[in-house]
Amino acid sequence: MCCLQQFLYPSEEDLYKLVRFLVEKLPESSEGGKTAGGNDIRAREKIKEDDLPSTSKHWTEKPDNQGVCLHFPNVGAKLKDLRLKSEVQESSDNESENESGTRANKAYSIQQKMDGVAVVDVSIPGTQDLSKEELNSLENGTDLVEKSEDSRRDASGNVEMSTQRDDKNVLTSFQEQSLKIKSRIEMLQNQEKLLIEEVTSKNLESQHLEEEYNLLKSAMEMEFDDQHPVDLFIEQLNERIESGKRNLVELESQWETLRKPLEEKKRSLEGSVYATVPGAQEKLQKLKEFELEKQSILYEIKKREEEHSKLSADLEKQPKLPSRRSYIQRITEITKNSRKQDADIERILKDTREVQLESNSVQERRDRTYAVVDETIFREAKKDPVGRQAYMLLTSIHESFEQIAEKILATDRTRREVTEHEAKLAAMASRSLNINKLQADLDAIRQENECLEQRLQDDPLDSSS
Repeated sequence: MCCLQQFLYPSEEDLYKLVRFLVEKLPESSEGGKTAGGNDIRAREKIKEDDLPSTSKHWTEKPDNQGVCLHFPNVGAKLKDLRLKSEVQESSDNESENESGTRANKAYSIQQKMDGVAVVDVSIPGTQDLSKEELNSLENGTDLVEKSEDSRRDASGNVEMSTQRDDKNVLTSFQEQSLKIKSRIEMLQNQEKLLIEEVTSKNLESQHLEEEYNLLKSAMEMEFDDQHPVDLFIEQLNERIESGKRNLVELESQWETLRKPLEEKKRSLEGSVYATVPGAQEKLQKLKEFELEKQSILYEIKKREEEHSKLSADLEKQPKLPSRRSYIQRITEITKNSRKQDADIERILKDTREVQLESNSVQERRDRTYAVVDETIFREAKKDPVGRQAYMLLTSIHESFEQIAEKILATDRTRREVTEHEAKLAAMASRSLNINKLQADLDAIRQENECLEQRLQDDPLDSSS
């Protein structure tokens, strides 16, 4: 009972040691505490290692049953679990802070503290008479310590999550920067390839121009060299050509000597392949057929391209005709003019009909009047000589008017013919006729005719001789 009273009502020194032990197990909220170095952790472990045996010794070695009774199964087991949890949690924190240098020290300290717990867990008699209220108060204290440990673990988990998120953000930023740098490098590589291609093309062009320049230079030197005749240079060129031909013949002979063993090797390899792979010969035959078809298609494409280039050149040479819109405008204008002309023609035809009707009515009236007058005057002419003269005047007037009408019709016909001839002359004048060219053609024809006549005259003389 005394040990239970000593545990429930400890002295100030015991309370101070217990509070210091519990405070060291509480979670450290500040960031500086979490980032402390390995020296502080080792110092704290040393203090705990020094305090724990002394505390256990103080509680267990007091006379007259003044120590803490830890033999009770619930109290001893819970305190042991609490110490084990605190030590394991501290070891995990120390591993995250200093992974490489403190693993052996932490394992050693945990082993010592486990030994200390085993020393504390001694059997002291007299603990069977504890009350239920005292046991409940002790269990509540252990629950508070466990809750504090859980809160510390949650805080450390939150810190780890925040650090992981920061690491992910940094990683994504680095990935974006690497992608940008990679795209930039690819663009620069493409530009480098283009520049290299341009440089190679320029070099080839410069070499070709240099060769042409050397040829022209040598030709000019040969032309303006007065000391050596041209035949000498021609002989030198012929010798070079002959030497080139001999080199070609030698190369052909060398190629023939190399080609025969290569062909034999090719045949042997094909035979071995055909023996190992049954369908290889058919596939090779199909491949050859595809190659032939490809060559024919390429030849046809080249031929069509040449035809296309030729037709495009001919099209460019052709005179440019007006556009379709201009043709449409001209057609619309022609249709408008034709409609106007049709309206004018209808109006003229209407007028001509009216005039024709009027002229017919006038002619009928005139004929009737002339018949009446002729009959009356003819009657008077039988009776009176004055009437006879009047009848003669009437007949002369009638004949003169008929002549006038005929002359008017003739003049109208001549006017129409004149207008037609004037239109023909205008059309002929609009044509481009070069008189000088016609005269030159006529002179050439006359000369050819004279030459033919001279030949015809000379042929009989030659045949007779």
